[in-house]
Amino acid sequence: MKEVILFLKIDMKLRIFLNVLILAILLSAASVSCTPAPWQPISLASFTENYVDVSIHLDRSSSGNYFLSAIFMPPAGYHLYSKDIPITGVNGLGRPTLLELTPESRMKAIGELTESTKVEEPDFEPKDLFVYPLGAVTLSLPVQLPPGNAWVDDELKITYMVCNANQCKPPVEGKIISVRVPGTDAIK
Repeated sequence: MKEVILFLKIDMKLRIFLNVLILAILLSAASVSCTPAPWQPISLASFTENYVDVSIHLDRSSSGNYFLSAIFMPPAGYHLYSKDIPITGVNGLGRPTLLELTPESRMKAIGELTESTKVEEPDFEPKDLFVYPLGAVTLSLPVQLPPGNAWVDDELKITYMVCNANQCKPPVEGKIISVRVPGTDAIK
């Protein structure tokens, strides 16, 4: 009889231990599945025109704000022009590097267009025809996504021109890029 009581006590302790263990496993699995996945930029479009590779994506800052980014990769030895020169260039020379929303865009700009690198004064005239250093340039525009939980068709506008010491490629002016973007509730 003592053996049966001892067995029941051990069996009861084992049952309690197993129940606690199963509960701990279930709780840890639930907490892992509730942890949001790290944000990954969403590729929206990419193209190559006049020897420049352009890729556009939607990103999110650590504070939860969204922004469009466009990476402009000119060919080796070529520079892009500053986003701040006039749309028709300086005395007709150059074109700004721009990432813009179209007037019909479902997104809204909520800040200024920023650049990944500082502009330089050129070593040629006119001196106010500011250029970026050789290599890739990223422009970022803070945006408010359209409302809702669906993905919607939208449009962006891209402008740029590249030159080297000997020649310029034809400008890309106001190129309309079709994209699909998520509504604010589609990616929470």
